[in-house]
Amino acid sequence: MYTTSTAMLEALQEAGVDYIFANLGSDHPALVEAIAEARAVGRAVPRLITCPNEMVAMSAAHGFAQVTGRAQAVVVHVECGTQALAGAVHNAAKGRIPIFVFAGASPYTQEGELKGSRNEFIQWIQDVHDQRGIVRGYMRYDNEIRTGANVKQLVHRAMQFAHSDPKGPVYLMGAREVMEQAVEPVAIDPAHWRPIAPAALPPDGVEALAEALTTARTPLVVTSFLGRNPAAVEELTRLCRRLGIGVLESVPNYVNFPQDDLLYQGNQWNDPRQNPVLAEADVVLVIDSDVPWIPQVSRPRADARIFHIDVDPLKSQMPLWYIPALRSFRADAHTALRQLNEQLADATVGPDLVEARRSHYQRFHEARRDELTRREQPDGDVLTPEYVTACIRARVDEHTLVFNEGISNYHTIINHLRPTRPGSMFTSGGGSLGWNGGAALGGKLAAPDRTVMALTGDGSYMFSVPSSVHWMARRYGTPFLTVVYNNRGWKSPKLSTLAVHPDGHASRADDIGVSFDPPPDYAGIAAAAGGAYTAVVRRPDEVEAALDRALHAVRVEKRCAVLDMWLPHL
Repeated sequence: MYTTSTAMLEALQEAGVDYIFANLGSDHPALVEAIAEARAVGRAVPRLITCPNEMVAMSAAHGFAQVTGRAQAVVVHVECGTQALAGAVHNAAKGRIPIFVFAGASPYTQEGELKGSRNEFIQWIQDVHDQRGIVRGYMRYDNEIRTGANVKQLVHRAMQFAHSDPKGPVYLMGAREVMEQAVEPVAIDPAHWRPIAPAALPPDGVEALAEALTTARTPLVVTSFLGRNPAAVEELTRLCRRLGIGVLESVPNYVNFPQDDLLYQGNQWNDPRQNPVLAEADVVLVIDSDVPWIPQVSRPRADARIFHIDVDPLKSQMPLWYIPALRSFRADAHTALRQLNEQLADATVGPDLVEARRSHYQRFHEARRDELTRREQPDGDVLTPEYVTACIRARVDEHTLVFNEGISNYHTIINHLRPTRPGSMFTSGGGSLGWNGGAALGGKLAAPDRTVMALTGDGSYMFSVPSSVHWMARRYGTPFLTVVYNNRGWKSPKLSTLAVHPDGHASRADDIGVSFDPPPDYAGIAAAAGGAYTAVVRRPDEVEAALDRALHAVRVEKRCAVLDMWLPHL
């Protein structure tokens, strides 16, 4: 039979979905049957990936979308599975990641009135008043499928929202009876459901920005996620090199600017100090950034002229947000930067001014580079995150994808990887830990011929549900390398406490509830669940051989590898 579930699968196929990351339950008989029928008759439907944990499922879709730009589907079980998505939903929403989520719902009949009517006790317990409300605050679009007659239109509408800026997850739900409903096939032209066209700068905005950037003494760009579109990085690089504009990353989620360029001024996270480059800039252009600076510790100088370009400049999902921008524009970064480059193509900018800017930023760039190089030297028998990351960098090539969830080592990893290629390194874009393993798995599905690395803190490794991740990696042939930056605890909560109470009782306490002593056997979990190659590394002289052996396991033996790197205790 051609059912609502058949039509939904057909719509997902039309929308370019390759995978359904599924955690199936009692609400999905119609979907399971429709997939089985499609396989039996040879009808193309997205491939189902069995996911024993919902966080892993959505993180895998997240990583796939970051590599390809295309939303994949996640299927979960009623309100229980919806709630289990939790942190992954936050990450997708805050990271602007397109993902299609479908959840079943408890049947709405109980005496056999319709096919799919209640026949298990759990279906009374899992019937809640507002299942969609659990995730509504994070979704770009949510709806309930009430009939199969227009389910294809709902799917394509949802995908249109997911892929239109500000991009993000979408959510549909449907009860068993409606998903079992026999319907007539409906023909849909996907061309009618394309994402909304990117927004551009108004003409007077282009002129105002061009004037500010060409007349400033020390103009600076601050960005966080511009690099989600590699084409935007190309336009930014072109603009900055032409005019001698410095680039500072704030909490970078992507490679936004090549770090080997002399105009690159580093990246800032929670550093408790004034950033000197930001303090000296007389014009600051903020492009695609949720947190361009933390005003309590670092901000532009008082007379700086600030301009703002973002797909969501009002930050509509953030109750408290503002920067002192003279003008703010709702525009796509790539489109806006292309407009600026076209405007400036025939502009005359004094060569002495441009050279002065380049020299100014070159001094900062070279001083920073020399300091980072100094920190990469081994410190006796102590295994430092700087040295570990430098050794990893030596093994990263143009075919490597890095998923970075280092948390307290975010800054260190980005600094010492020194990425230069847009689209080669990602963070979750959100604040819920445990994204790294699923994301690496999804990234490997998206790019099976590339080497994938997950660099993670020990806390975020445990959050990632490695038993599920590595079972899935073995089953679906997605080997990747995980490096655990193991400081035996949650260092970030300790740093947060000391930042507020530097001389308080917690600063003198031996135990504040954040240590993992004795630590779990992180590598052993992956070996037991997925047959991964594993090693524990405690000394600098063990690092390079361990990395080479692990990468051989990933690239040649086609199995995962986990290296447990023991850093100084938190």
